[in-house]
Amino acid sequence: MACSGRAKLIVKNPVPSDIEIAQSVTPLPVGDVATHLGVQADELQLYGPLKAKVDISVRDRLAGQPDGRYVVVTGINPTPLGEGKSTTAIGLSQALGAHLGKKVVTCLRQPSQGPTFGIKGGAAGGGYSQVLPMEDFNLHLTGDIHAITAANNLLAAQLDARMFHESTQSDAALFRRLCPSAKDGSRTFAPPLRRRLARLGIAKENPADLTEEEVTRLVRLDLDPETITWNRVIDTNDRFLRGITVGQGPAEKGRTRSTQFDIAVASELMAILALTTGLSDLQDRLRRIVVGSSRAGNPVTADDLGVSGALLVLLKDAVHPTLMQTLEATPVLVHCGPFANIAHGNSSIIADQIGLKLVGEDGFVVTEAGFGADIGCEKFMDIKCRYSSLKPHCAVLVSTVRALKMHGGGPAVTAGAPLPHEYVSENLDLVSKGVANMQHHIRNCRKFGVAVVVAINRFSNDTDKEVEIVRKAAIEAGAADACVANHWAEGGRGAVDLAEAVARACDTADDFRFLYAVEAPIKEKIETIAREIYGADGVSYSELVEKKIEMYTKQGFADLPICVAKTHLSLSHDPKLRGVPTGFTLPIRDIRASVGAGFIFPLVGTMSTMPGLPTRPCFYDIDIDLETGKIHGLF
Repeated sequence: MACSGRAKLIVKNPVPSDIEIAQSVTPLPVGDVATHLGVQADELQLYGPLKAKVDISVRDRLAGQPDGRYVVVTGINPTPLGEGKSTTAIGLSQALGAHLGKKVVTCLRQPSQGPTFGIKGGAAGGGYSQVLPMEDFNLHLTGDIHAITAANNLLAAQLDARMFHESTQSDAALFRRLCPSAKDGSRTFAPPLRRRLARLGIAKENPADLTEEEVTRLVRLDLDPETITWNRVIDTNDRFLRGITVGQGPAEKGRTRSTQFDIAVASELMAILALTTGLSDLQDRLRRIVVGSSRAGNPVTADDLGVSGALLVLLKDAVHPTLMQTLEATPVLVHCGPFANIAHGNSSIIADQIGLKLVGEDGFVVTEAGFGADIGCEKFMDIKCRYSSLKPHCAVLVSTVRALKMHGGGPAVTAGAPLPHEYVSENLDLVSKGVANMQHHIRNCRKFGVAVVVAINRFSNDTDKEVEIVRKAAIEAGAADACVANHWAEGGRGAVDLAEAVARACDTADDFRFLYAVEAPIKEKIETIAREIYGADGVSYSELVEKKIEMYTKQGFADLPICVAKTHLSLSHDPKLRGVPTGFTLPIRDIRASVGAGFIFPLVGTMSTMPGLPTRPCFYDIDIDLETGKIHGLF
């Protein structure tokens, strides 16, 4: 339920801008939100009056309490404009908490500053379904992304430094520096060196007892530069960092290397943080990070580089989620923001686990899976739920008449351009043809044994006849219900029917199941996803992929789940193939292993991990009113 003490949300028509709405509401002190939720004072670390870290220990304190109902919000294949999943998740939570009196927590990803200042804008919801304060949500928040950036780049720096030192020093010199003598002349192995010795099968405690051959095996990682997969990151859209050369300074003695920057949220560390279950598990995952292979074909890890402990120190505060609130004073846990293509695109396991304990048996946790259900929701089920051991009760599939018209053969939708006539006037034929995409996603979600409720996110141009076509098609495909939602314009009041349908769906029989057995061979898992979720006839593998699958299998990584990186605009690999494409073969052009995060990700098509700035970025409109101190221009 919503925290008491705030006046009822007053909506206006026409709906003002997002930031105008956000700044018209006075948020409650976050301490009041925490107390109402059941978080104790010693479990809360304030970051000013309106946001706070919730210590992971609250989950341990409530370990004996039953979990609440677990709801994931996903969507159909969207237009490039997006169809409102975050807004729907927030509006649904406001309806459950502020209007139905249920205890509820919304769990959301933290947005990257790249899109905030680029072309997309913020990600705090919209209209009368938003997270407050939206300025903090969209900017630095509590510094988690900065911590990830620092940790990621420390590992990148050590990787290049280690290759440089190995190329300029003898085995004896490396050993002397990696295992220095104390003032009394004694020598001991640092913990990372002891762990490396154990992995090498060398059972010796005294550095003096190592043979020359053992010293070489210990100190020489012999990392092959061609196999390096670890890039530097920055939380800014910067196209000129997509390809760089490092090592051009005179002190590096000509040891240059071509590499690139990724945007910070594309770092494997972000995926690791989102999938970890606590500090101990985080420590294990950081040690397992594979940055490349030796020339002999052996994986080289962050622990081999001696840096995993320092990474843990840099991330120790980032492991705790941040507590905020919606416009209607329902609590929000914001944590992590992994990409939904090369990573799994979901907020953290820790936030969900904490939320489920805090709301209790009769409460609800509403979380969001990025992109369409073919990407974010499949990864939520097969990756996130596999590592969390949590079972969702209901999937909310966000659908819009606009996107269904596109899938029915409507003209292209382009961000920043006016919508074509077909999208702003009634066109029953396009809607009738396009609902097949929604029905495919409903059937996909049902394959996991989860009840589906369709949220028809209604826009002002949608007609009653168009909406009724969508509703009937959803029920025919197996949805438990399909409800019109007007939360953008009305807040929680506009999503009450949806909230009631979700509550009913959560009471249905629990039959959750994964799509594939994680022990299956890599190819079998890829082909299961391609066939069952995308509708592909088959899968093709490049020669490079064939070799890397063989290598990953030999290295012991074949038992990891699969995280396919593909376009979100189509069920297929081709964003131009709308609706429900058939007769296609899914081409796998590359495949990589995020061993720390715990998944293998095949790449379908070209995936950019560093966005660029458009001709007119969002920041043209962003500034501060010097008289009031308020930010304007964020949306």
